Amino acid sequence: MEARLITELLEQYLDRQSAPLKLRIRIYLALRQAILDRALAPGTKLPPTRSLAEDLGMGRNTVVRAYEQLLVEGYIESRTGDGSYVSEAAQGGLRRSPPKRLLGTRREGLSRRGSIVAANATSSVVQRGAFMPGVPDIDAFPFAIWRRLLGKYHSAEQGHLLNYAHTGYGPLKVMLANYLRVTRMMPVDPKQVIIINGSHQAIDLCARLLADHGDRAWIEDPGYWGARNVLVAAGLQVTPIPLDAKGLAPTVEDWALPPRLIFCSPSSQYPTGTVLSLDRRIQLLENADHVGSWIIEDDYDNELHFHERPIGSLFGLANKQRVIYLGTFSKVMFPGIRLAYLVVPEDLVEAFVIGNSELYRGGRLAEQAALAEFIDEGHFTAHIKRMRSLYAERRETLLSAMQSRLGDVVMPSGSQAGLQLLYRFNQPIDDTMVAAQALAEGVICRPLSLYYLNQEARQPGMNLGFAAVPVERIGPATDILTRVIERHLK
Repeated sequence: MEARLITELLEQYLDRQSAPLKLRIRIYLALRQAILDRALAPGTKLPPTRSLAEDLGMGRNTVVRAYEQLLVEGYIESRTGDGSYVSEAAQGGLRRSPPKRLLGTRREGLSRRGSIVAANATSSVVQRGAFMPGVPDIDAFPFAIWRRLLGKYHSAEQGHLLNYAHTGYGPLKVMLANYLRVTRMMPVDPKQVIIINGSHQAIDLCARLLADHGDRAWIEDPGYWGARNVLVAAGLQVTPIPLDAKGLAPTVEDWALPPRLIFCSPSSQYPTGTVLSLDRRIQLLENADHVGSWIIEDDYDNELHFHERPIGSLFGLANKQRVIYLGTFSKVMFPGIRLAYLVVPEDLVEAFVIGNSELYRGGRLAEQAALAEFIDEGHFTAHIKRMRSLYAERRETLLSAMQSRLGDVVMPSGSQAGLQLLYRFNQPIDDTMVAAQALAEGVICRPLSLYYLNQEARQPGMNLGFAAVPVERIGPATDILTRVIERHLK
């Protein structure tokens, strides 16, 4: 092929590129794709770098570096004294096809569980604004203090904290154990604390270490979609267990097919806010011990409670330890911190430490060290106290706004803790349609029906987050939401 034709061909490939890239990378990608498409056949002699650079109107070094990258990767070969040629190794070619949209359908290449996870994804790309549930007020976090502490440990002098971690940062585990003893009535040894990169990873670790593929796992219904998807992805058979006014309500028939895992949030059920009653707690612990089930207790937001005293943990109540306690810093600090922790029974410590290291490779010791000092200096407790007051005001403002505008149309549920309020509709309303129309007008409300796994049990409602919404914004956002709901009233 003549050099002129090769230049024209490359100009066509360059015109197809959409991403803003460095020029040498654009030349490399254009040449590579032309070779893979067999537009430049094996054995084709490429133009000298100087002449190609002149024809394309760029510096020679740009073309030289693109040729060098192609040579290293085997797309071209250099013949001494004779120039560069397309390699015979590229003879097979790899023609690219347009990317396929995978969400929502079973596509070739996805596993069955991958298809289920993709089809049932309910997370939103919109994570801020009225009324996004589960999101704290990031603007109120003391980032100046956090940057100072983080900078202290992100340094050459603290290089040992920038390596892989096996068990987590010791001082942080000690502080967490002390904190849980006082606030959650949990007798904890620091070695029982396993630091994890987020609650989803924690649930996945429990599923992989405590259950086999095909084992049954119970989840609350309605319940946290994230836990459901993690358990499905781990190959477990997820069974929805309904709730009533006293919390998780498994029947005798349910216990006849005992689960390997039970995922629940007894202190503030998500999304209803229901607190698991004492008699149900005792019954759950006794039955789990009898049938050999492990309970994953998700205590995701109990620090942010609006009653005088926090509710004791299921872990602290258990005589025979069948409970794995899960805590997170995403709600009380900020979601991007991606730090959570498990408290496991003593006889599981070694296996969980090894499993966490082997499956995920622990790290982030600098962040853990900064967090330990953040707690030790009193900033953590002060931040929690400040946010409780702030969130309590916003919660009361939302309750008042919804009552004055919608009255008996909706009914609030539970929520003596946390970052959101659940409202149930008192008449049949398509909550997914309400959510879509509200979003189009700039207001977020998560439909209650999407939190159900059992289709027949679905009830309409809205999960409204108030924590990240300034008081002065709650009224106007509620006005928009009210107008949308009124369109659906009979």
